[in-house]
Amino acid sequence: MRKTIIKLTVAGALFGAMGATFGAQPVANGQFTIDSPPLLDWPRDTAAGLPDLTEETANRLVDLHGTVGNCEGVDLVLSTAGNYHMALRDLFYDVLLPAHGATIRNWYYSTSPPIAVAQIQNKHLGFGNLALKCVPQVVVAPLPTIETLEGMTYADGRPVTEGARFPVFKNRGNVILVKKGNPRHIKSVWDLGKPNVRVVMPHKTLEPGTFTNYSGTIYNIAANDPNPPDHRTAEDLFNSIFNNTTVKHKWLSGGRIHHREVPWSVAYGKADAGILFYHLALDAVRQFPDTFEIVPLGGTVDDPQPVNGNRVGAHFGIRINGDWNAAQMAARERLVEAYLSQEFTDILVSHGMTR
Repeated sequence: MRKTIIKLTVAGALFGAMGATFGAQPVANGQFTIDSPPLLDWPRDTAAGLPDLTEETANRLVDLHGTVGNCEGVDLVLSTAGNYHMALRDLFYDVLLPAHGATIRNWYYSTSPPIAVAQIQNKHLGFGNLALKCVPQVVVAPLPTIETLEGMTYADGRPVTEGARFPVFKNRGNVILVKKGNPRHIKSVWDLGKPNVRVVMPHKTLEPGTFTNYSGTIYNIAANDPNPPDHRTAEDLFNSIFNNTTVKHKWLSGGRIHHREVPWSVAYGKADAGILFYHLALDAVRQFPDTFEIVPLGGTVDDPQPVNGNRVGAHFGIRINGDWNAAQMAARERLVEAYLSQEFTDILVSHGMTR
């Protein structure tokens, strides 16, 4: 397949709690264990293209076979990071489609890690035996991905993006998700370093931005703690989790889609605790109140106030330049309008996020 993108630049930054100091955290070079149930790995129809979101505990389409390749009839395609999936569902079904469902009839989006760069470059998104070949009209992602897209051009020199980026949401920091009743008595990030506490994280290489966010939260909260326990350092804590050579299966990992895998691992797998964005943990507790509870990292469960070092991140949207027909252009603008609406602001607040 001919590559259509010839230039890209990478830039970006993570937001942090006010007043926090963010140092250079150690490198996580230890051995992690994928925490997932054993499943039969059935062969696929064709070799996987990139990006591919097939993951054995979540995104396996074994019995749906096909290719969507004629994109003229697809009114709307959105490529978005999926960790705000609960608000995204409300945006589509409570705001966008009730108003424009008569004209936006064929559409799809993926709730996944940010995959837009490869998705646009390769005109491909795979789920098991299903291949989707359409380029998105809109991308929502953390700032580094948006800035990368803004620095890209197609082979004919056209910029990949069109217009200015727009704000989508800001999260309210990270928390610790534990089993109901908190059987390991986890009260702070320092407790994650105990030998009998197994910690589940996003996949280090397949979700690098979120892994760095969560592991950086552990390190920087410890580094900003004026009263560390037993004179321990942030390096001690970080290495006890991510570079531990004595405790087997201390560091557990999801396979691809952490916003489903981390709660699964805490509920049914080997994990005792996982770091999650507050709004993801809040959704897990709301959906499964007898299974999970939250350990806040600043403030309370109902009113999180991220302590120094707790990373706070934001997502932005950007229009994608393409050979869109009139229906697709109209659908793109209706989606952007929905994202910028007061209705979506209210949806965000209801799910533990802010504009």
